[in-house]
Amino acid sequence: MMKKLAIAVVALMFLAPTLGLVTVGLVMNPAAIACLSSSSLTLGNVPDSLVVTTANGETFTLNKQQLTHAATIITVGSSIEGVTRDGVQIAIMAALTESTLRQLANTGTYPESGDYPNDGNGSDHDSLGLFQMRPQSGWGSVADLMDPEYQVAAFFGGSSGPNYPSPRGLLDIPGWQSMGKGEAAQAVEVSAYPDRYNNYEPVAEKILATLTSGASTSSATASPAVPPAPSPGAVTKTSRVVFPLPEGTWVHTGDFGPRVDPLTGENAFHTGTDLAAADGTQILAAADGVVTVAEFSGGWGGLTVIEHHIDSTTVATAYAHMWETGIHVTVGDRVIAGQHIGDVGSSGRSTGPHLHFEVRPGGTYAEAIDAAKWLNDHDAADLPEATAGAGCSAMTGGTS
Repeated sequence: MMKKLAIAVVALMFLAPTLGLVTVGLVMNPAAIACLSSSSLTLGNVPDSLVVTTANGETFTLNKQQLTHAATIITVGSSIEGVTRDGVQIAIMAALTESTLRQLANTGTYPESGDYPNDGNGSDHDSLGLFQMRPQSGWGSVADLMDPEYQVAAFFGGSSGPNYPSPRGLLDIPGWQSMGKGEAAQAVEVSAYPDRYNNYEPVAEKILATLTSGASTSSATASPAVPPAPSPGAVTKTSRVVFPLPEGTWVHTGDFGPRVDPLTGENAFHTGTDLAAADGTQILAAADGVVTVAEFSGGWGGLTVIEHHIDSTTVATAYAHMWETGIHVTVGDRVIAGQHIGDVGSSGRSTGPHLHFEVRPGGTYAEAIDAAKWLNDHDAADLPEATAGAGCSAMTGGTS
C-alpha cells in the first residue's frame, strides 16, 4: 500500500506542472473559452420566403423582410460571447411570438415611432419593435427600440448589453442554459402568457437551419439575391463587413486620391475605389444598414447609399454607376451584409462597367475616405491602399 502511494505521489509531482499549464492556458486564453460558448453560426442565403409550421400545427409563410430580421438576430447573437445556438433560437422564438418577426411602430403611444423604418403598427401598451420592448420598463428610448440591432443586443443583455444590469437580458438569467427554451424566453419577456413561446420552437429551428451554414430546406424559395459573403467576419456586435462584389468577379482599377480625370484629362480628386466587373455583376451591401439614397441622376448615374452602425459609429457606403434598372433597393430598406442591392453598370461619368465604391464616416453626405483601407481594416479585402491622405466632399470630385 505504501509503495503504491509513493508511486502516486511521484507521478503527481511530474504531472502537476503540466496540469497547471493547461489550467493557466484556459484561464489566460479568453478566446478558448469563447469558442466553447460561442454559437459559431455562419449566415448563408436569405430566402425570399419560408413555409413554417408551429407546434400547434399552424402553417404560414414568412417573407424576406421577416427572415432578414431573423438574420439580424443570428448575426448580432453570434458576435456576443456566451450566446450559444440555443440562445439564438430562444431569441428568434421570442421575436416570432411577440411580433411575428416584424419591427413594429406604436404610433398610438409614440407618434414619432412611425418616423422610423418599420413593418407596421402595433398597439400593445407602449411596446415597440421585434421583441415588443417597452420604454416605460427601461428597455430604451423610442429611437433605441426602433433599431432592430439595438433590440437584439438588449434581448441578449449580459455585462456588455445596453441595459445591464436591468432589465435583464438572456445572459443575465441565472441558469438559462438548463431551462426549456420557452421558459428562458419568458424569463426575459415576462409575458402575461408564458406558455406561448413554445409554440414557435419548431419555427425558430427551421429558420436557423435554413439561414445558417448554407443549409436549405425544400420549402424555402432560395434567392440568389444574397450570396454567401466572400469575406465574412464579425466586426462589432452590430455588423460584419464584406466585400461589395462576389469573389473572383472584379479587378481593382482605380484608387482613392488625386489623379487625371479619364474623361476631361484634367487633374481631379477621386473619392472612391473603382472595381471593374462585367455588366450586371451583383453588387453586395458591405454591412447591415438602412438605405438612405437610391436614385438615378447626375454624374453618379445609378447611386445607392447605405448607413451602418459599425465600431459604435455611423458610417455610410456608396455604390455608383448602376443602370437605372440595376438599382434593387429603395430608401428606407433595411439590408444585411452580403445582400444583393444592385448590378454593376456604366451610367453617369463612367468609361466602362465598374463599381465606384465609397466609404463616408459620419453618414450619407460626409467626407469620403480611402475605401480600400477601410475594407482592409475590417478584414473584408487585401487591396493596395492609396497614398493620398486628404479627404474630399462626398458630393464632388471624380466619379468615373
